[in-house]
Amino acid sequence: MDAVRVALLREVLAGTEWLGATRHFAGTLRGSVVSHGGGLLLVGTPEYEPWHLAAHLVDEAAWSGTPELAPTLVRHDARPTDPAHLAVGLGRLEAARRGETLLVVAPGEPPAALLERVSDARRAGATLLSLGPEAGELPALAHEVLPVPDGSELDLDTVQHLVSAAAGENALPARRGRRRLRDRLSRLADLLTAPPPIRW
Repeated sequence: MDAVRVALLREVLAGTEWLGATRHFAGTLRGSVVSHGGGLLLVGTPEYEPWHLAAHLVDEAAWSGTPELAPTLVRHDARPTDPAHLAVGLGRLEAARRGETLLVVAPGEPPAALLERVSDARRAGATLLSLGPEAGELPALAHEVLPVPDGSELDLDTVQHLVSAAAGENALPARRGRRRLRDRLSRLADLLTAPPPIRW
């Protein structure tokens, strides 16, 4: 899905909860990887690998000048003979540590073996984000959840397009803190140094 189609989809979804939810989740994702200096791990289930989301996040990382958004795709059936970007296996989750972000994308409850690895990564200090199931062990473990339940207006693939596009936006809402204060001071300085209005 290209930028034009995403823009059209956003127009169609105006007034629904999806736009705010996907932007909030994307903001959390971006904030996590940028504040910790990167280290985004992306994993799905044995039946559902989010390689399409990985590709979009790589593009958004390049276009937005935010290299931290480029994920490492962790695969269930990775082989050493695969190309480097497809050869990272589940063992990478065991090495996840504080400062890294783990995004799990699943259409339903992941298998127990994956949940165990994800839980271990969280215990080791990784930030855990979940995209998919509304209930179950995965959302209970996650720091941030964007549920895409069965039968919802949008499918999981479409929601991933919205999330990746929003994660790459440079105009995400400003975080509270220094930037916001700096913006207000800058605006005040502009008002104080502007020439007086001309009276006729």
